[in-house]
Amino acid sequence: MPAYTGAANKPKEMEGYVGFANLPNQVYRRSVKRGFEFTLMVVGESGLGKSTLINSLFLTDIYSGDFPGPSQRIKKTVKVETSQANLKENGVQLRLTIVDTPGFGDQVDNSNCWAPILDHIDSKFEEYLNSESRVNRYSIPDKRVQCCLYFIAPSGHGLKPLDIEFMKRLHDKVNIIPLIAKADTLTPEECREFKKRIMAEINEHKIKIYEFPDIEEEEDENKENKRLTERVPFAVVGSNHIMEVSGKRVRGRQYPWGIAEVENLDHCDFIPLRNMLIRTHMQDLKDVTNNVHYENFRCRKLTAVTSGDAKRSGKSSSKNPIAQFEEEKLEHDKKMRKMESEMEQVFEMKVKEKQKGLEDSEADMQKRLEQMKKGLEQQQRDMDEKRRNFEKEKEAFDENQRIRDEQHKGSKKGGKPLSKRWSLDPSQRTLDPKKAKGKKTIF
Repeated sequence: MPAYTGAANKPKEMEGYVGFANLPNQVYRRSVKRGFEFTLMVVGESGLGKSTLINSLFLTDIYSGDFPGPSQRIKKTVKVETSQANLKENGVQLRLTIVDTPGFGDQVDNSNCWAPILDHIDSKFEEYLNSESRVNRYSIPDKRVQCCLYFIAPSGHGLKPLDIEFMKRLHDKVNIIPLIAKADTLTPEECREFKKRIMAEINEHKIKIYEFPDIEEEEDENKENKRLTERVPFAVVGSNHIMEVSGKRVRGRQYPWGIAEVENLDHCDFIPLRNMLIRTHMQDLKDVTNNVHYENFRCRKLTAVTSGDAKRSGKSSSKNPIAQFEEEKLEHDKKMRKMESEMEQVFEMKVKEKQKGLEDSEADMQKRLEQMKKGLEQQQRDMDEKRRNFEKEKEAFDENQRIRDEQHKGSKKGGKPLSKRWSLDPSQRTLDPKKAKGKKTIF
C-alpha cells in the first residue's frame, strides 16, 4: 500500500459539484430548528438596576411589572432565583434563563454570602456531568451558568472587599463581566478614573475576567475586541421608559439637567455591552464555559474519584462510575418492571372491557331474541284467532247455503216458482198479466 505524503493533506479543488459545501446550511437549519439556550447570572447589591438592565438588553419584560422592587426583595440570606423566557427573533428561538441573587451584599455581615451562588453553579455542572455519564443519553438541557454580570456600585472609590472576594471565588467557575451600575451618576472624567482604578485592582488581585478571543486572520474582529477590552468594565445605564428626543423615540432617564440616553455611546457603554453579550460573543461565552470552566470542574471530580479523596469537592461528592452504572442499571430494571406491570394492567383492563362488551352484546342479542319470540307468539295467536273467525264465518256461510238449497228444492216441488208467489209485502205484489190486460183505466 502506498504511503500518504504531505501533499495529500493539501486541500484539493473538486472538478465538479459534490455537495458537502452545503454542510453549513444543514448545520444552520438544524440549529435554528433546535433553538438556542443561554443562562445569564446577575449579581450585585439591591437597587443597582439589574432587572431594568436585563429588560433593556433583550427589549422585553423578562421581569414583569408586578415583579417586586429592591426594597421588597431584600432577603435575610442570599437566595438564588431563576426566571425563564422563550424569546423569538426572525424565526430564531432563544430559551433565556436569568439567575438572580437577591440579598447579596445587603447585610451587615456578608461573610460567605457567595456560598449559595457557588453551590448553584457547581450543582448545574454536577447535573450536566451526571447527564453525560448516563447509559441512555438523550438531549441534555444546558442549565450551566455561561455568563455572570457583576454590578459594581458607582462609588468612584474602587472595588469593595466584598467585590474582590466574590470575583476571586468565582473567576475559575464562570465568565465574569464587571459592570459599573448607574453610570449616569458619574461625570465622564469620574467614570474614566473609576474604570482605571477597578482594572488596576482586578490585575493586582489576579482576578480572571472574561477575555475577548484573538481570532487569527480576522483583523476586523480583533480590532473590535480591542475596542471592547478598552471599555471594560462597562459603564451602563438601564431604563424601561421611552421618551422623544429631537423627534426620535429613545430609552433614557429624565433629569432636571437633561436626558441620559441608554443607547448613546457618549452617555454609557450599553451598546458595546449588548453587542458583545448577544450579537458577537454569546457563542464564545458558551464555548469557554464548556471547554474551560466545565472541563476544570469535570477534571476535579474525576481526579477526586480516582484518588479516593471525594472531600476535595466539598458537599457535592462524586460517585464511583461503576457504582453509578449499577445504580442506573437498578433504576432501569425498576423502570422496566414498572412498565411491565403497567402494561399487564392495561392488558387486563382491555380484556375485561372486551369481555364486558361481549357480555353486553350477548345480553342485547338475547333480549332481542326474546322480543322476537314474543312477537312471533303474538302473531301466532292473531293467526289462530283469525283462523277461528274464518272457520265460524265459513260454517255460517255453509249453513246459509244449505238453507237456500233446501228452500229452492221445496219451491220446485210446489209447482210454482218462488219468485211468482204472492208476497205479503204490498210493494212487491204483481198482477197476473192476463188480468192486468183486461183491467180498465180512467185514461
